[in-house]
Amino acid sequence: MSQVALVTGAARGIGAATVRGLAAAGWNVLAVDRCADDPALPYSLGTREELDRVAAEAAAAAAGAPGAAVAPGSAGSGRGAAAGRRGTAGGPGTAGGPGTAGGPGPAAGGPGAVVVREADVRDPAALARAVAAAERQWGGLDAAIAAAGVIAGGVPLWEMPEDQQRAVLDIDLGGVLALARAAVPALLRRPPPRSGRFLAVASAAATRGLPMLAAYCAAKAGVAGLIRALAVELRDSGVTANAVSPGSTDTPMLAESARLYSLPGRDSFASQQPLGRLVSPDEVAAALVWLAGPGSSGMTGAVVPVDCGLAL
Repeated sequence: MSQVALVTGAARGIGAATVRGLAAAGWNVLAVDRCADDPALPYSLGTREELDRVAAEAAAAAAGAPGAAVAPGSAGSGRGAAAGRRGTAGGPGTAGGPGTAGGPGPAAGGPGAVVVREADVRDPAALARAVAAAERQWGGLDAAIAAAGVIAGGVPLWEMPEDQQRAVLDIDLGGVLALARAAVPALLRRPPPRSGRFLAVASAAATRGLPMLAAYCAAKAGVAGLIRALAVELRDSGVTANAVSPGSTDTPMLAESARLYSLPGRDSFASQQPLGRLVSPDEVAAALVWLAGPGSSGMTGAVVPVDCGLAL
């Protein structure tokens, strides 16, 4: 039986790459994103078209996976055929119903199926509905991956607009907390012996003092602390909690970071990493897909660097 994952921040960046990676590995995936800009943030987030494209790409990748069931899907309009924001939260109350990925691909009941849903990670009720939708669609939940994130700053903390600070903390940390509260009970509803996974995207910023990004650093440090505490709380339940800690990753979020630092572009961050290049979203996703699988069964409470050596 194919395993089931829910991924937030699924429209762009690491979240999108994780949806594609899981589907290619035969997972059924509920891809969740906000699909709307945030008025507190000075840059564009993802779009509905982007989430639809991610779902279609994931379905195509899964169609080539061994054992994938292939059937026409429908992306169209309607409350579930979302596209999304760059690893974002979703707007409050935009809890669209599920829709299948567009184009030929796995049927919603077969391995590697991708269903999209609009939900804001700051809205606990919307996340609870998303979890319930995954359980209804596929009979349970085996992994929840918190990849939604935004960035803001560019000025000292005391000069940062309060609405920007609130958005960073509420999405980057509060969204992970909200997903844990909604998804962990579902992971525990699987009968023993379980192999549930709660995974989050932290950051090298969790352990580095990055100037002009104090709120972002605080949020990501909170994610790392949350994962360690969850691991202890879950103990021998059969559900583990782990995170990845990306370095400078080639995503739209990094482009916004470059703008905040008045740098020419995202490639300006490559030289600070010992490997001399940016991390790709697919590299981070590969770690998350592995952590979601059986190979990580002996790990819990870990924060795994995928950072081209930035933390050294």
